[in-house]
Amino acid sequence: MATDPAELINQAQAWLAEDPDPETRDELSKLIEAAGDADIAAELAARFAGTLQFGTAGLRGELGAGPMRMNRSVVIRAAAGLAAYLKAKGQGSGLVVIGYDARHKSADFARDTAAVMIGAGLRAALLPRPLPTPVLAFAIRHLGAVAGVEVTASHNPPRDNGYKVYLGDGSQIVPPADGEIAAEIAAIRSLAEVPRPESGWETLDDTVLAAYLARTDAVLTPDSPRDVKVVYTPMHGVGLDTLLAAFDRAGFPAPAVVAEQAEPDPDFPTVAFPNPEEPGAMDLAFATARSQGAGEVDIVIANDPDADRCAVAVPAPGTPEGWRMLRGDEVGALLAAHLVAKGASGTFATTIVSSQLMSRIAAGAALPYEETLTGFKWLARVDSLRYAFEEALGYCVDPQGVRDKDGITAALLIAELAAELKQAGRTLDDLLDDLAVRFGLHATDQLSVRVEDLSLISDAMRRLREQPPTALAGLTVHRADDLNEGTEALPPTDGLRYYLSGAPEAGIEAARVVVRPSGTEPKLKCYLEVVVPVASADGLPEARGRAAGTLAAIKEDLSTAAGI
Repeated sequence: MATDPAELINQAQAWLAEDPDPETRDELSKLIEAAGDADIAAELAARFAGTLQFGTAGLRGELGAGPMRMNRSVVIRAAAGLAAYLKAKGQGSGLVVIGYDARHKSADFARDTAAVMIGAGLRAALLPRPLPTPVLAFAIRHLGAVAGVEVTASHNPPRDNGYKVYLGDGSQIVPPADGEIAAEIAAIRSLAEVPRPESGWETLDDTVLAAYLARTDAVLTPDSPRDVKVVYTPMHGVGLDTLLAAFDRAGFPAPAVVAEQAEPDPDFPTVAFPNPEEPGAMDLAFATARSQGAGEVDIVIANDPDADRCAVAVPAPGTPEGWRMLRGDEVGALLAAHLVAKGASGTFATTIVSSQLMSRIAAGAALPYEETLTGFKWLARVDSLRYAFEEALGYCVDPQGVRDKDGITAALLIAELAAELKQAGRTLDDLLDDLAVRFGLHATDQLSVRVEDLSLISDAMRRLREQPPTALAGLTVHRADDLNEGTEALPPTDGLRYYLSGAPEAGIEAARVVVRPSGTEPKLKCYLEVVVPVASADGLPEARGRAAGTLAAIKEDLSTAAGI
């Protein structure tokens, strides 16, 4: 980081001299010219405080000029680093397939990546237009590529973009590949040494998309019920056409689409954050469902902007919205139970921050079960994987087709389950009640703190490590794991896990808390779970009340302990 003003200006001018993008060149020029202003100087210093780090999520950050922002210069360096890594692995003549979403600069970043690959001697193929991330993950294996790149920031704010890298197995990169690629990126001294021809790559037609859509049929049981009425929103993203085509192929009625959010729009004008989990993000979907008439809609489905996540809501009569968002843990359990009922075999997997309910579902079906670190980069690598989910609305229901989360096939499978239950006069809520009675009510919640100053997150983690809580909500912490140290089953990660003893007199069987910094957003995330035994469906309202009270108390005590 440059501390001397003159050195900072020199760095900025050197970056400006080789920036290929007129927009960021103009932006940086204005910052340099106004650097005499203290606020502008601080902004310039922040952009040159280091380099955007290439990690297991690839790259993700705010758009803008400079090495700490997402821009064409950063992407060209990342692509060149990936190309050098592939050549070092003996794959220098292989194919790299590239997909992109509809965010600002995504198409530019995708074309730059294709040009760098061709310049390095590899082959490159671009998907024909902005398409869901799972189509890219599918295309890697379908085309026999040695790597894939998806330009997307998923559900991040409009000002962000990102760069997700997959290797030839169709899974996202994990260590040590991320570090090796980062080292190759760091070795690039100047963009002038990165050849970027203006042609030579292939732009694919719709054949790959057609093959993906044909594969989506595999998640459904032939001749299973299809009578389900759905309201759908792609949340200004790229999921609409692919999801409608998948539903049509499968024989489901066409979903009613949220008109205000139907078309891709990189500014996401109707939502504060284009994430179905965020407050208010589903308001228009619920309004569309209400407009269809009371009882006319069975479920609401939403994809995030790159359509790799799937959110589900169910009717909630008597509430102001009339609808209730299911937590990712609830959808994960529903899909697990549905797959068990369909006779699925193989390993069921989830992450250390997701509900432990699936472990009981898998055990009840005598199926193997595994837990991994957070993210599908880890889940996709589970041996003999049949089904995986993570609480952040990610579900992999066809790992042989897409070794990543897939919001399109997940939507098909939840629609099939809703249709089967509807035919039997039941609902998704009824099945959740059945699971609670059989396996115990697994109630989850999250304490998520978004920060501007990232030091607040590291301070909270340090505070918890130095003064770990001995009790939360009156429940004794009987085991505390510092995940930085790793375990036999898990590589090291920045996280803390607490197991809490039950309180039989209060009707609490057990509880668990996991605390970790988000890998993709400036957030500290705390995942809470309480297990309450339930003798019969009649006891569910009381059990839910006990669980909610305990979760609220854990959240309050944890917030105090972390100082957030």
